[in-house]
Amino acid sequence: MSGKPWIGALAAASLLAAAEPVAPLGTYRPAERRHWAFVPRSEIPPPRFTDARDRAWAASPIDAFILHRLQKEGLRPSPPADRATLVRRVYFDLWGLPPTPAEVDAFVRDRAPDAYARLVDRLLASPRYGERWGQHWLDVVRYAETDGFEYDTHRQDAWRYRDYVIRAFNDDKPYDRFIQEQLAGDELSPQDDEALVAAGFNRLGPLRQNAGNQEVASSRNEVLTEMTNAVGAALLGVTLGCARCHDHKFDPIRQSDYYRIQAYFAAVHDRDIDKASPEERKAWQVQAEPVEAEIKRLREAMNKAPREERGQWLMKIEAMQDKMPPPLPAIYTVANDPAKKSAIHLLARGDYQHKGDRVGMRPLGVLLPDGAPELPEDTPAPRLELAKWITHPDHPLTARVMVNRIWHYHFGRGLVSTPNDFGRMGARPTHPELLDYLANEFVRSGFRVKHMHRLILNTRAYRQASSTRDAAAEEKDPENKWLWKFSRRRLEAEEIRDAMLAISGSLNLKAGGPSVMVPIEKELVAALYKPAQWQVHKDPREHDRRSIYLIAKRNLRLPFMEVFDAPDFQVSCPRRESSTHAPQALELLNGALANQQAARLAARLEREAGTRADRQAELAFRLVTGRPPAPRELALARNYLATGSRREFALAMFNLNAFLYVN
Repeated sequence: MSGKPWIGALAAASLLAAAEPVAPLGTYRPAERRHWAFVPRSEIPPPRFTDARDRAWAASPIDAFILHRLQKEGLRPSPPADRATLVRRVYFDLWGLPPTPAEVDAFVRDRAPDAYARLVDRLLASPRYGERWGQHWLDVVRYAETDGFEYDTHRQDAWRYRDYVIRAFNDDKPYDRFIQEQLAGDELSPQDDEALVAAGFNRLGPLRQNAGNQEVASSRNEVLTEMTNAVGAALLGVTLGCARCHDHKFDPIRQSDYYRIQAYFAAVHDRDIDKASPEERKAWQVQAEPVEAEIKRLREAMNKAPREERGQWLMKIEAMQDKMPPPLPAIYTVANDPAKKSAIHLLARGDYQHKGDRVGMRPLGVLLPDGAPELPEDTPAPRLELAKWITHPDHPLTARVMVNRIWHYHFGRGLVSTPNDFGRMGARPTHPELLDYLANEFVRSGFRVKHMHRLILNTRAYRQASSTRDAAAEEKDPENKWLWKFSRRRLEAEEIRDAMLAISGSLNLKAGGPSVMVPIEKELVAALYKPAQWQVHKDPREHDRRSIYLIAKRNLRLPFMEVFDAPDFQVSCPRRESSTHAPQALELLNGALANQQAARLAARLEREAGTRADRQAELAFRLVTGRPPAPRELALARNYLATGSRREFALAMFNLNAFLYVN
């Protein structure tokens, strides 16, 4: 079974319907087909144990697989985390926000056997969950609201895709439908605004404007490249992009595979669907007409001017373009245009000027029989065919890739530690049987992500302490890949900022809508190609929105987010790095955000705890760290508050490891 190529029923039917078989542009050796990620998933029953203590710990199948591997490595699991630690862990995990002191107390006091399971269910049912887990998906698909490159033009309505992703996680939209809508929402449900917004996935990559002409061959090639690479990295977990210029050096992905996947996108072009009311459209036209007329006059004058003077005229035109009213509301999506369909050729070294054989649509060859035909060129909904192949229940990659991502975000490390690379140069799974168990369960559940959360979060493995000191285990498994304890992690950039806002009492939980620009250093704005692009929101309360609602601008990342390892939006980010360097401390001590929130926290402490230093210290530790202060901490805080600044005390609290890390 493991040596046979996989081919889904849908793909089989489509390929057999092809009019003419195409000679294969490469065959596959048996060893290539046997790579673990390309073979069908296994159905291995969870291990069983004779020892009563082991049976009690391994009550769930997930725990059984983990305990079996620990025993094989000569390791033992750690004791459970205390309840205060656990509640803070799961709040940040599912919400990206800290629990309030009252929420910690409620869980610590609730000794019912199902208290923790009910807590998980409550967190999953909250809109805060989608805001946290939507950010993970936006990382993977390199979501941004600007084009990048020198112009970095704003995509006024791209935020609708962000809100779609958040809703999808909150609604527990089945993952197969989630993928189909993003790849082919316009083909799947052309009258459904939700599906059309989802299809904006195909426009998320950076875009070189080339003076506004996106149909020149080089620009079109870049657009198709972005679409193709996203399929490989985000959806299939393979380095498909490495086969753009030549056959993959390590994986059984031929250059013909790359361009056959690209062929599914050959007819795709940008589409903005006007959603303005007649009144909005009329008012816009009144403002736009005189500006457009002046731009036309300036262009005519520039065309008549000597060549050496045209730069000056161009500057006048750009200044006038800045006076245009904001674009009308629209859906940022795509559509097929058969009249502008691109012919897809193999490109020598990826160069659009050096075309080789023309190819058509076909899935990855390593998952098909040698010589499998391409789809007919007139296939009516090509991207939907690709989406259905990717989301077929038997596909060997799709479910494995997604459950590995879920595991990664819960434990800080995937069962495959290279979430975007399941190929030969990626890591092998530490627990292959567990990975397949999770993937099978994911498919059986109807591709429900929340079901997977419940399975994972209710395990004993997830609820282990992180503070265990076991010299032998640390020497044998310093990376904790066998999960003998829970791995402490530093909060991500968005979590640090959002937690500061929540702790200071400033967090604005308004959901959705256009993204917010917050005040930043003038020098950063001045460095933009067009400084007028950065328009700070006039309502200060909007500046306190959750980080996922801040503008994702490719050419200007917020310094606070950048210093704490937020991705750069250019390429898929499968995992956040967690660096430690001096600018982080400088940002937390001297940065505008930290000092602003410290002042607000100081005011909150006095407002809610009164003037007594011990009460302020107690409340500060419970808000910031999720626990009361230890005796020495209380004594130090009380002594400082007796003579020092409450704002500086609050600032020091934001610099504690107990705030910045989840145990």
